[in-house]
Amino acid sequence: MRASHDLGRVPVSFDEPNLVPCAGLLAPALLAQRTGLAELVESRVHLQSHGAHGGAKALTVIGSVLGGGDSIDDTALLRAGATGEIFNATRAPSTVGSWLRSFRWHNIRQLDAVSREFLKRLWAAGGGPADLAGPLTIDLDSTIVPVYGRAKQGAAFGYTRTRGYHPQLATLAQSGQVLFSRLRGGSAGAARGAKSFLTETISRTRHAGASGQLTVRADSGPRSGRLPSAAERRACHGVQSPILTR
Repeated sequence: MRASHDLGRVPVSFDEPNLVPCAGLLAPALLAQRTGLAELVESRVHLQSHGAHGGAKALTVIGSVLGGGDSIDDTALLRAGATGEIFNATRAPSTVGSWLRSFRWHNIRQLDAVSREFLKRLWAAGGGPADLAGPLTIDLDSTIVPVYGRAKQGAAFGYTRTRGYHPQLATLAQSGQVLFSRLRGGSAGAARGAKSFLTETISRTRHAGASGQLTVRADSGPRSGRLPSAAERRACHGVQSPILTR
């Protein structure tokens, strides 16, 4: 089917004040409100500049990402239509950009502390395993996140010959929920940081309330490092040594 006019000349806008273009944002916004995510960011993340109202800025970024945004300018999505009724304290893209550029390495560790406490609150609110005293299985793996800009810090070619990043992920096998993630450079080997990553994953899982047996599964990548010894030292805490998968 062909249009009878040039579609490039057709303006498109969403200006209906009573409609939300991404109604699915209501559930995560409600969850963030009930778990006090904005207040958690305010209390844990301290920037040298542009740090005021960090909770509102963090929710602006999170809401934008959940709504399909992939750039700072896309945070303006949360101001379309009645979306402001869901995220009523959003910040302008320029303000969010200044906030993000103010982050340093120690602030990333502060964000780790935020996600650690948020996981605990999430599970306490019912957003975790049905039986925290039961056995849980944790999958450790890494993935390739491709990028296309040559100037992106940390992006590099790895074993897949794709320019990008090589983050680590720990997920709960029972639900697919991400327990912990850590960004690494694109050229990082599969086993780099696996030992400390496993230790932190187990620690935050216990902090969130899991008291039963934990089984860790990993493929040969993380296993090529010192991953087993880290789990073996925690065997007294109910952690089964990693299972090699292919």
